[in-house]
Parts: sequence; structure tokens; C-alpha cells
Amino acid sequence: MLARLQVALVLVWLLAVAWGLHWALQLHASVLRALGVVALAVTWHALWLALTFALMSWRNRPDAAPKPSREECLRAWWGEVLAAPRVFAWQQPFRSRALPDDLAGASASETDAPKVGVVLVHGFVCNRGLWNPWMKRLRAQGVPYLAVNLEPVFGVIDDYTTVIEEAVQRVTEATGCAPVIVAHSMGGLAVRAWLRRYQADDRVASVVTIGTPHQGTWLAYWGSTPNARQMKPGGVWLTHLAADEPASRARRFVCCFSHCDNIVFPAMTAVLPGARAVLVRAAAHVDMVGRSEVFNEVLVAIKAAQAVAQSTGARQA
Repeated sequence: MLARLQVALVLVWLLAVAWGLHWALQLHASVLRALGVVALAVTWHALWLALTFALMSWRNRPDAAPKPSREECLRAWWGEVLAAPRVFAWQQPFRSRALPDDLAGASASETDAPKVGVVLVHGFVCNRGLWNPWMKRLRAQGVPYLAVNLEPVFGVIDDYTTVIEEAVQRVTEATGCAPVIVAHSMGGLAVRAWLRRYQADDRVASVVTIGTPHQGTWLAYWGSTPNARQMKPGGVWLTHLAADEPASRARRFVCCFSHCDNIVFPAMTAVLPGARAVLVRAAAHVDMVGRSEVFNEVLVAIKAAQAVAQSTGARQA
């Protein structure tokens, strides 16, 4: 559903650029003005991102996270300027099904070390196409994976728990081991809702979240969809979610967060109390997914889970 919507938006954008170029040339007969129209159409998202960075800097002033330098903010903004169209205008609308889930070869012989799989969970207004670079890297390293689509796109977060449950079941059945779950943004909240609904702590090796608004995000005050409203800091849904969680659950989480996250801020709201926090410097919200230090954290989690599975005698079915 989301892919079709984003394809339509990309096509509308291209038509608007073409119309603007035609209008500029016909009415003004000026190549420079025509190029200006095209430049504005191509770079408008950079201006919008600059606004979100300004809001982020304002709201982060009293936050406990380390303060980024101006150079770090600029690098983060530019990284997001490049990442956003790649994800929202290419990977998700046109390439969301380009790479299939890979559970082939997940089973190992009795003499092999257990293989721990990965469940990839995207965030708000995203789909599995977000994870295309990850899927290539995981396949290259022989790690079984499954990437979900959370639908309905604008439903309540609790609606996504059945999708995650099915994914975890499939990966576990294929490998014989509890998987590592990697979740971006709202996807981390969906994973916590899944843990609450199914009391599934023992069925997951660890959870790595990337820019997840564990304690809400200031931008959610402006959200109008049900899942956006659930991400308000101090809101009813988040308050009840935290109250329902045992203290031990947070120890399964690794929270990758950034002091330059332009969507989830103040910065420390992306850290679940009691979890291990990993600061990713000079990275904005979408670009953080592509950072090597985040991927390396997942590899560490996979190796740790494999060691535990081997020591407890886990073997693939």
C-alpha cells in the first residue's frame, strides 16, 4: 500500500517539475528562471530538513545528550538531504520487493555453529525497502533475515504486533534460535508492544533500535494519525506501555540514538531507560540506518546470540 502511494507521489512530483519547467520557459522565456524552478523542486526537501534541524537544536538545548558541533549538524543535515530521496523516492516506492527475505540455508548441521536470524522492522511511513542495503550485507555474511511491512500504514501501533509475531515465528522455525530484532524509529515501539502482548522476552535474543522514540518525540505533538499521536511524550499509550514492562526487559535492548536526529528529539527520548545506549554522532534520522557503527552493533548482537545458543545446545530444526 505505502509503495503504491509513494510511487504516485513521485510521479506527481515529476509532473509538477515538468509543468513548472514548461511554464517558466513559455511565460518568461528565461533559461535561468526555468533552472531556478527545477532547482527549487529538487531541493525543497533540503529546506524542510533545515527547519526540522532548527527545531531539533532548540528542543535539544536542555537535553542530557552530548551537544553536536556545528560541523556535525551540517554533516548530519547533508547526509539526510542525500538519504531521504534515496529512501522515499526510490527504495521504498520502486524497490520494496526487489530483495526477498532470505531464510535459505538457515539450518546447520549438528557440527555447525547455530545460525541466528534477524527480523527487520521499519518505522513510520516506511516499508521494507528501507532495509535494502542491510539485506544485501546480511545475505553476503550468511545471516538469515526477514523484513516486514507494517500495515495499515496509519493504524495504531498495536496493530503491528501480529506481523512481528509471524516474522519471529518464521525465523525461529528456520534457524531453531531466537532472532535478533532490528527496528528503526516507530518500529521499536511496535516491538515493545509485541513483547507486551505475547510476553515474548525469551523468544528474542536482543533488540537493537535505531532512532526509536522510546519516550516519545516532540514532533508527535503535530501528528494527526493514530500511530503518530501514540508517540507523544508523556502520552497515555507510551505511559501504559512503560508501566506494563518488567524492569528486566530493557536489558535486552541496545538503543542507537543521535544528537542530530531531526525527527526523534529531544535526543535522549530515543533511549529506553535501563537499556544500553549507543550515541551515533552526526547522523540524522533516516541516514542513521546506513551508518556502519549501527550495523556493527547488530553484528555484535548476532555473535553474542550465537554464542549463547551454542552454549545452551541450540540446534536448527
